[in-house]
Amino acid sequence: MKNFQDEKQRDLSINKSDGTNKFLTTDQGVRINDDNNSLKAGERGPSLLEDFILREKITHFDHERIPERIVHARGSGAHGFFEVTNPIPELTKAGFLQEKGQKTPVFARFSTVAGSRGSTDLARDARGFAVKFYTQEGIYDLVANNIPVFFIQDASKFPDLVHAVKPEPHNEMPQAASAHDTFWDFISLMPESMHMIMWVMSDRAIPRSYRMMEGFGVHTFRFVNAEEQSVFVKFHWKPKLGTHGVAWDEAQKISGKNPDFHREDLWEAIEMGNFPEWELGVQIIPDKDEHKYDFDLLDPTKIVPEEIVPVTIVGRIVLNKNPDNFFAETEQIAFHPGHIVPGIDFTNDPLLQGRLFSYTDTQLSRLGSPNFHEIPINRSVAPIHNNQRDGHMRQEINTGRVSYHPNSLGGGCPYQAKIAEGGFSSFNERIDAHKVRERSESFNDHFGQAKLFFNSQTDEEKSHIVKALRFELGKVETTAIRVRMLGLLSQVDRQLAEKVALGLGATVPPILETPINKGVSPENEGGNQEPQTVEQAVESSDALSMVKNPTNSPTIASRKTAIICADGVSEAAVMNIKKALKKEDAKGCIIAPHLGSIVTDSGGAIAADFSFLTASSVLFDAVYIPHGTMLNELAENPEVMEFLNDAYKHCKVIGADGDASSIVSGAPFVAEMTNYDSGIVLTSDIASPGFAQEFITAMSQHRFWQREPNLYN
Repeated sequence: MKNFQDEKQRDLSINKSDGTNKFLTTDQGVRINDDNNSLKAGERGPSLLEDFILREKITHFDHERIPERIVHARGSGAHGFFEVTNPIPELTKAGFLQEKGQKTPVFARFSTVAGSRGSTDLARDARGFAVKFYTQEGIYDLVANNIPVFFIQDASKFPDLVHAVKPEPHNEMPQAASAHDTFWDFISLMPESMHMIMWVMSDRAIPRSYRMMEGFGVHTFRFVNAEEQSVFVKFHWKPKLGTHGVAWDEAQKISGKNPDFHREDLWEAIEMGNFPEWELGVQIIPDKDEHKYDFDLLDPTKIVPEEIVPVTIVGRIVLNKNPDNFFAETEQIAFHPGHIVPGIDFTNDPLLQGRLFSYTDTQLSRLGSPNFHEIPINRSVAPIHNNQRDGHMRQEINTGRVSYHPNSLGGGCPYQAKIAEGGFSSFNERIDAHKVRERSESFNDHFGQAKLFFNSQTDEEKSHIVKALRFELGKVETTAIRVRMLGLLSQVDRQLAEKVALGLGATVPPILETPINKGVSPENEGGNQEPQTVEQAVESSDALSMVKNPTNSPTIASRKTAIICADGVSEAAVMNIKKALKKEDAKGCIIAPHLGSIVTDSGGAIAADFSFLTASSVLFDAVYIPHGTMLNELAENPEVMEFLNDAYKHCKVIGADGDASSIVSGAPFVAEMTNYDSGIVLTSDIASPGFAQEFITAMSQHRFWQREPNLYN
């Protein structure tokens, strides 16, 4: 027995390794000279299939979780259609973009990135925005995010990024959160991430709804027209309802009250007929302008400011049907940026090039078969004819004896399609370069666009970024990581860094620490150069601010108002506000001390939608207290005060009429106010004809951020 135990201990010790003072190697023990860059044909050329280091690293990463998605695990989806509003045949031969009014079936899936399937919808995180187009030429997947840039420039670093942001491996904590040491350790050593950090620390990372967030293709792609002429293209989804977020404190409370908040919001909107809608826009850059700008079009950490290249709207997407079965559709749908149709092509973006390998490999692991395309939600509406056979869970029953090409026994069929017959042909881009593991010097600007984003925010939005960074870095236990991050933030904006440092009880370091100036040679860092700041052609862009964003709309369609009631409430007041809200395609929900019916002042009955136990201010966009004889009961109820205090704290509209105004006036937050803002709508006149409209007008402004302490005033 003793010998067995000794042998067992030796076996276990073989599998323990922390890598301290060891060389980085492949799984075969080969020492790695450059772990930061994939092998490319020239520093701006395409990635090469022979890069065994990249393939091994990403293959291992893709198969680390079964069967849940490694990233984007928590998602929600819906069916709908894409309709062309502005055909662009001069730019692309893609069949689904050729005729005005042309419709294509779609399925869209929205998701968080870092959390597991069971995590909250309201995590601070980037969001996936993936759309599968079932075109007549085959499947086209526009695999987008709600943020137009990414953390890293090269796919080789993607496994490292996700490992860093996921729960730490020694204790599997925290879930769906970036506020921990490993994430910020990685970021503090990757200056190229600073533009993305500005976005994820902004309110973009905590949207009010999937229906109220933008989508971006992130990478630069190509359009190719019938004459085989190419232009570069960036994709944008613009929401009909505008872009809106929630307060961070509100997001944390929603996570406790209803972690399915976004999923439920999308489902209910479609069931109620408030179909989510976005416009699809494109930014077009001629081939001749590839090197025109102060940023590199192939760099996924950069945007093309809309002031430089405007967004042209080409169509719209409408989601009008919920899935019949979540697993069969939303969970089994398989997206891939490599699913393209003639007229759309890739560029040499090194992050995109790695994704083109990774996604197929992921689906093989997650869905268990090379036949994942035969799952109903993934099936093309275009006929499929090829020589693929067999494999796990094969559903297609192929007839005949021929399964190869070329052949004569099958009459040469299926045969190759000429380009004029719709055959796909890659754009004939000339590549003449050496095989290298390097990045172009044009990728070295890590702070210029981070500055642009921060400068584009309102003072309220800048305050939110400061508070987000104080929260995130305040959770970091390692002092050196916090100091490195303050150094990076100082390169974006000195005042930003100082305000974050104040909340951390720290000081901004005088020198920016980077791997190079810490004594690591460029040779050992894969040839990366010292990070730079390049002045941008525009200093500020309204499109980057959620408050100033031109897609924002005054509509309150699909918004929810909590109507706080008890026995004795004015039936006329309740019906009046519900009618006014319905006219605007919004909804009023009755919140009462108990479920069932409440008795009105006229002796009637109104059904309660929620009790105080099952509802909370954070689940609604506004709060209204109608007048009636129930005032004492509500005024003495601490849950009513919690409703009002949270609504005020989260900058929402609060309304009351008649004697109910005294309940609002008696709320604790009133003592701190010097005067009411326009988000506090009160009237003593119970018959006021303009009250409902004033309340709705206030709701259309969405939030009254001036209530918060502003760090930039």
